[in-house]
Formats: sequence, C-alpha cells, structure tokens
Amino acid sequence: MFKEYDPLKNKLFSVMDKDGTITNEKWMPEISDEQSLQAYKDMMFARKADLMTVSYQRQGRIYTYPPNYGQEAIAGGIAQVLRDDDWVVPAYRELGVWLAKGATLKEVFLYFMGYEDGSKFENAKHLLPVSVPIASQLLHATGIGYEIKYHKKDEVVYTFVGDGGTSEGDFHEALNFASVWKVPVVFIIQNNQYAISFNVKNQTSSQNLAVKSVAYGLKSIQVDGNDFFAMTKVAQEASKLAREKQEPVLVEALTYRKGAHTTSDDPSKYRTKEEEQEWEEKDPMKRMKGYLQAKDLWDDKQEEELDGQYKKEVERQFEEAENYGEYPLEDVFQYHYAEMPDVLKKQMYAHQKYLKWKEGQ
Repeated sequence: MFKEYDPLKNKLFSVMDKDGTITNEKWMPEISDEQSLQAYKDMMFARKADLMTVSYQRQGRIYTYPPNYGQEAIAGGIAQVLRDDDWVVPAYRELGVWLAKGATLKEVFLYFMGYEDGSKFENAKHLLPVSVPIASQLLHATGIGYEIKYHKKDEVVYTFVGDGGTSEGDFHEALNFASVWKVPVVFIIQNNQYAISFNVKNQTSSQNLAVKSVAYGLKSIQVDGNDFFAMTKVAQEASKLAREKQEPVLVEALTYRKGAHTTSDDPSKYRTKEEEQEWEEKDPMKRMKGYLQAKDLWDDKQEEELDGQYKKEVERQFEEAENYGEYPLEDVFQYHYAEMPDVLKKQMYAHQKYLKWKEGQ
C-alpha cells in the first residue's frame, strides 16, 4: 500500500466514492457488517454530541469549544485498531477518539467547563489530556514510543495534529526522532484545510502534507479522511508496521472542518459557500450511510430512533456535568508548588476580592 500510494506520486488513497459505493475492492479492509454498522453508530453519536455541545456553548452553558463536525471518519477508522493498552496523545479536536478510548462525554464537558477533573479520563487507559499548544504533543508521543520500545511492550502510540501543526518545529523534531529511534508511533494529520482561518495552501508549497515524512525516512500515505473504509485500512496497515516492526508512520487524512475552528470563530469570513458545498458532497456520514443502506443494513427509521436516544444520552451526561458542583478557587493556584508562593497567593486573594465585588453588583 505505501509503495503504491507513495506521497511523492501525490496519489490519494480511497476505497469508496462520495455515494458510498466501493470503488477500490483491492484495498477494502477486513471488517464485518456488524463492525461497520457499529462504527456508523459511534460516528453518529460523536456527531450528535458535537452539534449539541456547540448549542450548549451558544446558550452560555459551556466555554469555548472546538467542533469535530465533518471529521468523524478519522476517529472511526482509528477506533477499529485501538487497543486498551495503546496510547492516544491528542490535540483538542479528537472527540471520537476520546470516546473510543473510554472517555465519557461528561468528562469532555467538564474539561470545556473549566474543571481540571475533566482531564482524568478515569476509564480510559493511556489517554493523555487535551493538548492545546500546537504540535507539542507529538514530542510527547515520540517519547512514549521510546519507552515502549525500551521495555519491549506490545503497545502503539496514536497521536493527532492539524494541518497547521505541520508548520511547527515540534512536528519535524518529533518525526525526526521517531524515525531515528524506530519507535511505534502513528502520526495522524487531520488536514481539515484550515489552521483557524489560514488555508493549507498558504502555509506550505509541498504537494501534500504526507510527503513531509520523506526527508525523515518514515513511511507515509495521504488518505481520504472522509472515507471510513480507507481510514480503517490505513489504520490497520499503519498499526501493523508500528506494532510488529517498531516503525513510525505518518498518515495525512484529508478531511474538512465543516464547523468553525472554535465557537469563537466565524468561518464565513474566510470560506466560500461553493467550497462548503463541494465538501458537503464528501461528508463522511453521508457516504457511510449510503453504503449501509445499499446493503439493507440501515434505514431512516432506525436513524431517527437512534438519534432520539443519543440526544437523551447527551443531555443526561451534560446535566451531570452542569451539576458537578462549584470549582474550588484554591485548586487553580495550590498545586503548582509544594507550598504556594507569595506571588500566587496575591493572585488568589485578588481574584477572591473580585468575586466578592461581583456578587455585590
């Protein structure tokens, strides 16, 4: 696969077309109808949760949130190979992967409500906290990969970054050391076309982003990230290389951020309706639904019923997060040092004074 779809050839790997018809039988992954159907349901839940979270933010019930809308197939494909002992080192737009690893929506809500407890992920083994600094988490992933190799563990690291992150030095350093050390890390670029409002074409002259691996000696591939089966096949092959041969792999998943960069962003200022409509035709859920319906595995009635169930479940977990209790102000300051220094004490007292003033208004 990696030879046939060498990024130097600028050839995009895909398995099904925009209507869900399989067009590349040769590379269809080994996956049962039951697994495909469950994957669609999981992607559907992630999308429902994502859209409802944006609604909660607009209601003033949660802070700034980065939508995952339109990128569900990337997480769906990785979920097919993700094991309990494997590591996930995320950025901040990996809702589907967090859920697949065992995180709860309640924890995700708590994180975006400002609770440190939201980063615990109590039932998600080997899931690192959300990382907002761009591409810094890739170095952590390479370091974890080195530890896995050193102790000869049967584990793989999956780490994620956006297209904008490929212009950061951390991205190149992580790839370089991963290749030198030969560690089991799969780097996934979620190329959703925009680093906030900056189009990918304006940040690199490379013919694609996967080709950036060539100088570092990594195998890489550019895959249709809106094609669930293509993502699954790539995930299977990449994880096999990482797990069995201790080889790092770079995957560029071509997708589209249908929503805003965050709920503080307005994409209408830098995107055209024509562009959005073009990508709407490639929507990952639409394609997967077309495939399942053609095989008589799914219909609109089932979707409507499940959508209602998911809505109730999202509401339930959000209400639990919303009623979690007041965040102790002291927790913001007291865990940086063994003993809180005077500079932090002054900041804490100043904020307490402000809150008392605010209550009196």
